[in-house]
Amino acid sequence: MHAVRKLPIVVSAVLSVAGLTACGGGGDAAVTTPDTGACSINGQKQFVLDNMRFWYLWNDRLPANVNLDSFTTPEALLDFLTGFSPDNGSGQPVDAFSFITTVEADQNLFGEGQFEGFGFSSRFVDVNDLRFFRVFTDSPAYRAGLRRGQRVLALNGRTIDQIEAAEGVGAVFANNDTLEFVVLRADNNEITRIVTKDVVTIDPVPQWRVIDGAGGQKIGYLEFASFISTAVPELDAAFAAFQQQSVNSLILDLRYNGGGLVSVAELLGDYIDGFGARGLVFSKTLFNADRGPDNNSEELFESIANALDVDNLVVIATRNTASASELVANGLVANATVTIVGDNTFGKPVGQIGLEFCEQLLRATAFQTVNSLDFGDFFGGLPVDCPVADDLNIGVGAPNDPNLLTALSFLENGSCPFTAQSAVVGKPVSHFEAPRPDLRGPPWREYVDAY
Repeated sequence: MHAVRKLPIVVSAVLSVAGLTACGGGGDAAVTTPDTGACSINGQKQFVLDNMRFWYLWNDRLPANVNLDSFTTPEALLDFLTGFSPDNGSGQPVDAFSFITTVEADQNLFGEGQFEGFGFSSRFVDVNDLRFFRVFTDSPAYRAGLRRGQRVLALNGRTIDQIEAAEGVGAVFANNDTLEFVVLRADNNEITRIVTKDVVTIDPVPQWRVIDGAGGQKIGYLEFASFISTAVPELDAAFAAFQQQSVNSLILDLRYNGGGLVSVAELLGDYIDGFGARGLVFSKTLFNADRGPDNNSEELFESIANALDVDNLVVIATRNTASASELVANGLVANATVTIVGDNTFGKPVGQIGLEFCEQLLRATAFQTVNSLDFGDFFGGLPVDCPVADDLNIGVGAPNDPNLLTALSFLENGSCPFTAQSAVVGKPVSHFEAPRPDLRGPPWREYVDAY
């Protein structure tokens, strides 16, 4: 991507603004020289307050007077400040994205594709019916025999309904380094496994292939799990094969991709349509009114090696599809036919910059992205075109995967198959509606929805 900028901004996760690494604060300035107490608790709180006033997307909504003594930690202060972001329509602040993490954890995830955890993602498919929807192959969970589709019956001797009536399963996963899992396998046999958190390595591109479609159509299929640095060589290999086989339609499986690096999103946009849309606007990055004049930018398509000219893009999505994933889908609508299969996306048209202090990183929501048509107001998610259930008993991208079959059918016929629509719309039995994912927490929670 070519960047049109007034000041250089280093792209990171989501963006890191060069030079903003000092601890402490003082006045309404982003770059400060720390004093001897800058990394005390008070110094850290001052840093958070100063930089939120300076960079926060909704800085005009922050209170003029904040008593730092009212907050015991920088995290507590940040939670207070994000409460002034606009209402999300449900009585809650829209900013559930700003967070503080360690520099090491941030670099491990976005640079190495690693985090410390059990190595799975889960969701409720019915009341107290908790299922794994993804288990990373290089993880303690996978090595213990936990798999996609299995139902979690108990944790440390407590049933799921007991846990949900108390602190909730998210707290149990986050606050325990070792857990005893009782799970129900697909063959209806129960197994008990003790799993201890360890290093989990994410495969950002689990699979890709070329599918022969009707009328000699060459359709690329690519499952993309995370916008992290380690994805770059894998994306290049996949699109080199797509280009060699003259792929002109693409199924991009982003159903569990919660986002990540803006730079990788821009690269993916170039791979998909850089040849056909070279020099046109992919996206615009908009900061608050104070920072905008020096930092607003446009990202242009670039015809890089192995770039395609995709006419039809089908995005497989769920409510876990967020951030950089939505940036790609939204950025391509002006230059290709984009169809969303599965479910509405999460709804995160904003991103964070990285501000380093005292071996920590403040990821403050600081910008909004819009496409070349200036559309970017989708906090409720990008709407699905062909609703279809995500069947956890079937592997992602398997020949009988309902989402893949629906995508292929749409590319062949130009319309949603009736069976795909009824798979979601005609779900009558429990009327259970899964809650929107809660992605608050460390970076692997926000961007990978994993424990």
